[in-house]
Amino acid sequence: MNGLPRISQSRTDISSDSDGLFKANIPRRQRIGRFWLLIFQLSTVVGILALSALLFNIINDSMGYMAFETKIDPNSLTGGRPITELTDEELIKVLQENLTPNRYRTLDNDEPIATRTTEELVSLVSTEVLKIKVVDTWTLTQSLFDRKGIEQEIAEKYPSAYMQFRVWVNLNLLTSPQSSDPLASGVRTAILGSLWIIFITIIIAFPIGIMAAIYLEEYATSDRWINRVIRININNLAAVPSIIYGIIGLTIFVRLLEPITSGGIFAISDAVTQNGRTILSGGLTLALLVLPLVIINAQEAIRAVPSSLRQASYGVGATKWQTIWSHVLPNSIPGILTGTILAMSRAFGETAPLLVVGVSTYITVDPAGVFSKFTTLPAQIYQWTARPQVEWRNLAAAAIIVLVVLLLALNATAIYFRNRFTRKYS
Repeated sequence: MNGLPRISQSRTDISSDSDGLFKANIPRRQRIGRFWLLIFQLSTVVGILALSALLFNIINDSMGYMAFETKIDPNSLTGGRPITELTDEELIKVLQENLTPNRYRTLDNDEPIATRTTEELVSLVSTEVLKIKVVDTWTLTQSLFDRKGIEQEIAEKYPSAYMQFRVWVNLNLLTSPQSSDPLASGVRTAILGSLWIIFITIIIAFPIGIMAAIYLEEYATSDRWINRVIRININNLAAVPSIIYGIIGLTIFVRLLEPITSGGIFAISDAVTQNGRTILSGGLTLALLVLPLVIINAQEAIRAVPSSLRQASYGVGATKWQTIWSHVLPNSIPGILTGTILAMSRAFGETAPLLVVGVSTYITVDPAGVFSKFTTLPAQIYQWTARPQVEWRNLAAAAIIVLVVLLLALNATAIYFRNRFTRKYS
């Protein structure tokens, strides 16, 4: 009995010592927490600054003053009126009076001039009659803060030039094909080519990726060596550089399967597309590129479905396939769609594999099907940035804005589907 107070006293001492150590460590733990919080905040700030600098640089190059010269004084053709204020009949008359008959017939054979829009007629007058030539351009910041300096520079270097503020992201950019004239060039053909490529990529990669993920997660559950090899290789393929897929596409789809990818076996190809460098080859190549990503994302989405749903389905007598179709897939579809759309966003911005496969760097004809030659928006941007003239870089910046908007639209679609189909478990 005499020992009980001593035991109680010793426990009280131990508790007091523990409380003292805990309180003594609180300032140190708080300092460590504040340090890592600062690191995380700095990382976020650096990322925001880098993204802001990128967007600022793109927007800064996509609009501003430009100096251009014309072969013929516009006032001599229009009586002092801007060509944008002329009617369609007046624009056609200017073309007839200032173009040679052969050149006028050539343009009319390409597309009847009488049926062209006002914007197209203005573009024809600018390129064919006035022969507008851009001699220099300035960024948005220079245009906003140094207009007098720009005017002085134009007066000294280009006395016969005109100054005009131009926003390179405009309707003409979206509706016109590529041209040798930067003022008339657009990305319509490139956008259509990108959409065709993504369409082929989706219809190939999406079903194959989902079926592979279902097999790996629901059927290949045993720890056999073949299952381990498949999983390891899928993870490794997701990290393979995209240029390697371009080489695979060139070897298999362009060369080995050329009769199919060129359309020759179906007797619907022509001499231009006999080499297999078509939309079909590009789409199949990008399907290979994103397939490992689709499989991995689908696996994660299927794995996130609670096992209790499977057990409940089995408990009422459902087969494995009925359980997958009625419970696993409906509950995993938000994650599957989100991962797939993000994978498609990556494919939409790819350039290297398509350059190897044979994407066209200059093409003015819209793709008519999967056996057509093609270009894509990233390839168009790459081709424009490689040109030495500054106006092409302005045009490339405008095309980048179009690409970013399209990618944001894809990502927004992914967010919508995720929120629309997400199911919560209680």
